[in-house]
Amino acid sequence: MTHTLSVSSQLNKVLRSHYLSLPQGGLCQVTYVWIDGSGENLRCKMRTLESEPSSIEDIPEWNCTFIRINHPGTFNTMILVPVCIFRDPFMLDPNKLVLCEVLKINRKPADTNHRHACKKIMEKVKESIPWFGMEQEYTLLGIDGHPYSWPSNSYPKPQGPYNCGVGADRAYGRDIAECHYKACIYAGIKICGINAESMPSQWEFQVGPCEGIVAGDHLWMARFLLHRVCEDFGVIATLDPKPISGNWNGSGCHTNFSTEATRAEGGLEHIEMSIEKLRARHVEYIRISDPHGGQDNQRRLTGFNSTANIHEFSAAVDRHGVSIRIPLQVSQDKRGYLEDRRPAANCDPYAVTGAIAQTCLMEDDEEPGY
Repeated sequence: MTHTLSVSSQLNKVLRSHYLSLPQGGLCQVTYVWIDGSGENLRCKMRTLESEPSSIEDIPEWNCTFIRINHPGTFNTMILVPVCIFRDPFMLDPNKLVLCEVLKINRKPADTNHRHACKKIMEKVKESIPWFGMEQEYTLLGIDGHPYSWPSNSYPKPQGPYNCGVGADRAYGRDIAECHYKACIYAGIKICGINAESMPSQWEFQVGPCEGIVAGDHLWMARFLLHRVCEDFGVIATLDPKPISGNWNGSGCHTNFSTEATRAEGGLEHIEMSIEKLRARHVEYIRISDPHGGQDNQRRLTGFNSTANIHEFSAAVDRHGVSIRIPLQVSQDKRGYLEDRRPAANCDPYAVTGAIAQTCLMEDDEEPGY
């Protein structure tokens, strides 16, 4: 068994701690974080502010250069607009992380800026008080792309003992998952849990419940923290929906959804109405379930390994191989939430939550949409 770790992760961290402990003289380091032109990767850069910002309004807009995906060697300047602020678990207080929307020079949203449309939808449906909980699965890899802790020239034992497993032969990379958990709490992200998943070296964290646009904001920043924690440990976290072919579970981003009506007495009726609306737009929804128009999810949603078939919509109580699951407790209480099991691990949470809210809470002719 080999572990291919990054070279930078083996630098002297004691020296790093010394420099990070130096006083800042009242200045504040702010890290701007944004979604790049791929629609799934994150980028960041830092700047110094004269004082600690008290709100998002205290953080100025900035700019970045996008490499045009379809025209290598050509660049576009974009505007970074701060939208959400967090404490920085790497540089520590008073330093900040700030999530940004990306706008074109004409101030129209960049092609991969799904937050812009999602925010408009959430504003229209805010009286329904939509809550989202997102279950982010990911897999740890060495920098050579081989699953972390897997044998070099063979496979580990079949799935079964790994989900929520305990022990050196069952849980691989727990240090990373737990450090990420603490980093999220420090940052102010609404993370509510973690667990080892079905495939060895596969983990999950959950964000929520969050109201409206907050779900997407917090999940994107939680992803950024995951990649940064993995950078320190010298490994890679992949959100590939099917990182290993064959009889191994893929990675999803199951999305739990409820409203004031579904959470109230008799809410199950409203849940069932939402399910029928989601059924009617299944094909459209699959298109936005991953950044590549459903192509990634096609490898994952096979009808096997706890998934539904991508071409068929299904819903049931307490079953995992369906498009929409009604949890057993929800069925018994006759109120609560539904679990959409279709989104891929690399989905854009703004696109997913926006599409769910629009489908379930808006009329077909209302704008904006996906």
